[in-house]
Amino acid sequence: MTRPGKVVIVGGSSAGLATAEALRRQGYEGQLTLLDSERHLPYDRPPLSKQVLTGAWEPSRTQLRSQEHLASLEAEFIRAEPTVMCDAVERAVTTATGRVVRGDALVIATGLRPRILPDQEELAGVHVMRTLDDALALRCDLAAGRRLVVVGEGVLGAEIAASARAMGVEVTLAGFGAVLLGSQVGGRVGGFLSRLHTERGVDLRLGVAVEALAGSGGRVCGVRLASGEVLRADTVVVAIGARPATEWLEGSGLALGDGVECDAYCRAAPGVYAVGDAASWHHEGLDRRLRLENRTNATEQAQAVAANLLGAERPYTPTPYFWTDQYDAKLQVHGLPTPAAETHIAEGDPAQGRFVAVYRENGEVTGVLGWNMPKQARLLRQKHLVAPRNGDLATTVRSAP
Repeated sequence: MTRPGKVVIVGGSSAGLATAEALRRQGYEGQLTLLDSERHLPYDRPPLSKQVLTGAWEPSRTQLRSQEHLASLEAEFIRAEPTVMCDAVERAVTTATGRVVRGDALVIATGLRPRILPDQEELAGVHVMRTLDDALALRCDLAAGRRLVVVGEGVLGAEIAASARAMGVEVTLAGFGAVLLGSQVGGRVGGFLSRLHTERGVDLRLGVAVEALAGSGGRVCGVRLASGEVLRADTVVVAIGARPATEWLEGSGLALGDGVECDAYCRAAPGVYAVGDAASWHHEGLDRRLRLENRTNATEQAQAVAANLLGAERPYTPTPYFWTDQYDAKLQVHGLPTPAAETHIAEGDPAQGRFVAVYRENGEVTGVLGWNMPKQARLLRQKHLVAPRNGDLATTVRSAP
C-alpha cells in the first residue's frame, strides 16, 4: 500500500487528535489536516461531568495538549467549521462555509450527538452534557437553582447526579431501568450503585418512563413521568444516550448503521477509515459488529487506524473497557457484561465498598468489574479475558455463544 500524501481527519477531539499523533509517531511525514466543529483546542471529555461541573477544575485543565505540542505535529487545524458533506470516492469533505478539503485518505472521528426529548430546545434550563460549553452552562445553572432532575439512569446521568450532590444540589434521577447502569453492569452491581446514590441523598425514580418536560414562562419547571407524577425542577439534564454524529455523511456512499460501518481494520471504504465513538467495526475476536463509546477506545483505536493507514493491515480486536467515578466509588469494567449474565463476587465485599465481580454466560466469562479494586480487576481480566494475537498489541475478549 502506498502511503497517502495527505490525510484529512474530520473531528479534532481525542480520537482525531490521537490519530494524528499516532501517524507522526509511526513516521508519517505527509500533510495532515484536522477539521473540527468546536472552537476550543482539543480537550478531555470525561472530566466534564465531574471535575469541571463541580468547579474543581477550570476549563483550561481539560486541554489535552499544549499549543507547542500541537504545533509540533505540523498539521493544519481548522476549527469552528462543521463539515456538512462528504464524497467518499473522492475523499473530499465540504464545510459549512463552503470550503472543500480533499485528501488521499480520510479519517472520520466526529463522535456523538446527544439524544434529546421533544420540546427540549424550546425551554431554558434544560441541558445535555457533551461539550465543554455544555458543562459550563450547566454549572452556571446549578449555582442559581437548587433542584435538579436528571433524566437517564446510565453512566452519564449517574455521574452528573453524583457531582450535583457534591455541590449541595437537591437531585432527583428518573429513568426507565430498574437500577442505575443496569444495561452496563447488570442488576446486582446496579443495585449496589443505586443504594450508594440513595445513601448520598439522590431521590431515585426508576422503572418509569419520562413522558414530557413541563415549562412555565419559557423555562423548565418539571419533568412529567408516565405515572402522571411531575418532578419539580429548576434545572433538568437529559442524559438518555447519544447517537453517532454521521448525518453529514448521508449520500456519501458510506454504509451508515449504528455509526460508520467498517471492516475489521476500521476501514469504511478504500482510503476511508473511522475511529472513536462514531466507528462501528467488525471485531474478529467476538465475530460481531461493535461500537464503543469511551476515551480508552478512542485512543487505542486511533493507534490501529494510523497503523492501517500506513499499510499494517492489522485487525482491531480490543478488550472492551470503560470506567466511571461516582462519589468515592471507582468502577472499572472489562469485557461485555450483560444484564443476563450471572454475577459472582470473586474478591472483596460490597458492604466494604471494595470488590471484584465476574460475569458469566453459558459457562464463559464475559466481563470483569472492579469496584475500588483496580489491581485485582486487572489480574482477573488478564486471567479470563485477554488472548494475545500473534504477538501484536491487539487483544480479544471471550464472548458467550
